[in-house]
Amino acid sequence: MSEHTVKSYEEELRQLIDSVIKMGSLTESQMADSMDAIIKVDKDSIDKIIKSDDEINKFRSKIDTQIMTLLVKRAPMAIDLRETISSLKISQDLERIGDLSKSNAKKIKPLPQDLPDELLGNLKRLGDLVIKQLKEVLDSFVNKDFDKAKEVWEKDEQVDNLTYIAMESVIDFLSKDKKNLDFSTHLIFATKNLERAGDHITNIAENVCYLVKGEYLKGNRPKGRVIQE
Repeated sequence: MSEHTVKSYEEELRQLIDSVIKMGSLTESQMADSMDAIIKVDKDSIDKIIKSDDEINKFRSKIDTQIMTLLVKRAPMAIDLRETISSLKISQDLERIGDLSKSNAKKIKPLPQDLPDELLGNLKRLGDLVIKQLKEVLDSFVNKDFDKAKEVWEKDEQVDNLTYIAMESVIDFLSKDKKNLDFSTHLIFATKNLERAGDHITNIAENVCYLVKGEYLKGNRPKGRVIQE
């Protein structure tokens, strides 16, 4: 392989990683915005959050094209192939997290402004943890930090536990007045979306571990309390 080809290949790989990092940063911002909007019942921010999802999807398309170019033209080997495969899988999970944040933004519109403080507090604690998990797993990808990625993976149990508490608050809200049924339904979906975002974050953690060491984490993910659906 000529020096020019090697440099071109390294540049294309660097651009791929850069795209994943930018996509991750945008997804993190979108999730934080949607969570903030839910807690404040800020209906004016819905369109902005939905629009940001379009930008995330554009990054996904760009990453797919970059990966196809690398696989077809460069035939990456060993660690570079792992980086390419991991980037593909991570971008898929980031896209799904973006979809979940967009879905949560849409749940805001019918909500009243006077939701119980306890309910909002429990939902905020769940959202804050999921956002923190996303930031840390993206940092682990940037730094190729196996230990940090594994730590994120292990904390999925905490997401389950906070989901359980938030769900109980929503059920309590419903039990106090059957007129709250429609509101509660939207809040249940928003809570479950945060839990699912947590699952996608642990997927990313698994792929970072694969990227760094060439093997996936063994055993089942730690699971916390779960409300039966």
